[in-house]
Amino acid sequence: MSPARVMWTLFEPLHAVTYFAPQARQEFEAAGLRGFWRGYFAGRSAPLGAAPAAVTTALYANFAPRMVERALPAVWSLATPEQALAARQAGAVAALRDLLGGADVAPAARVLRDVAAGAPTAGRALGAANAALPWPDEPYAVLWRAATTLRELRGDGHVLAQLAVGLDGLNTIVLRAGHDLTREVLQPNRGWTDEEWDAAAEGLAARGLVDAAGRATAAGLERLDRAEALTDELALEPWSEPALARFQELAAPLSAAARAALPPVTPIGLPG
Repeated sequence: MSPARVMWTLFEPLHAVTYFAPQARQEFEAAGLRGFWRGYFAGRSAPLGAAPAAVTTALYANFAPRMVERALPAVWSLATPEQALAARQAGAVAALRDLLGGADVAPAARVLRDVAAGAPTAGRALGAANAALPWPDEPYAVLWRAATTLRELRGDGHVLAQLAVGLDGLNTIVLRAGHDLTREVLQPNRGWTDEEWDAAAEGLAARGLVDAAGRATAAGLERLDRAEALTDELALEPWSEPALARFQELAAPLSAAARAALPPVTPIGLPG
């Protein structure tokens, strides 16, 4: 596993509590954002301000437009972007405090903040929007904010990498469903109809990237591997060798504890 991917497996669980921990849901509901997807789209998109659904659809890349449009811009009549940001951070921090048992996270937070603050943002709009937010002072909040900034920068780079190898968001998840994830998890969580999914699979088959059963071919796997390698190459840019070693040492037990809030299978594709 590449160093950039190792770092992702460590900081992604620290970020992802915002999707799966009950404390996160409670804070979103207290802000008026009831229902998982209202909190998801409002919280994740809030760094962009009250941007239209088309912007979020483009940046997330693999959601069906209609799924985004069910939440945006309507959620901004329930809570402002500033309120969504506050709720998101409060819920994530409460979750991490409980999961990590009040551990001293300040050293890991400092390392990750330094990496996030120095990360390139050109061409990476969602990551850049998170990077531009004021930094909190409290260590748990710093740790979560840095993890969130780096994962969104990585996600932006992943979208760029997919496009560079000739895959859009839907084609990528259909191809992944023929490799290491499942259609049952990906399709409903990204809002695509059976007709749209099957049409994408037919297109991939015509390109020789999946077989008749929908399994990724050698050519399809090579395409995915190229996208992952490009993603890792971009994500590695802000990391120095000392930071890689130090964060791995500090974050391994924190990340392992945070994973307790995550279900065993998610659309994120985080390795076990």
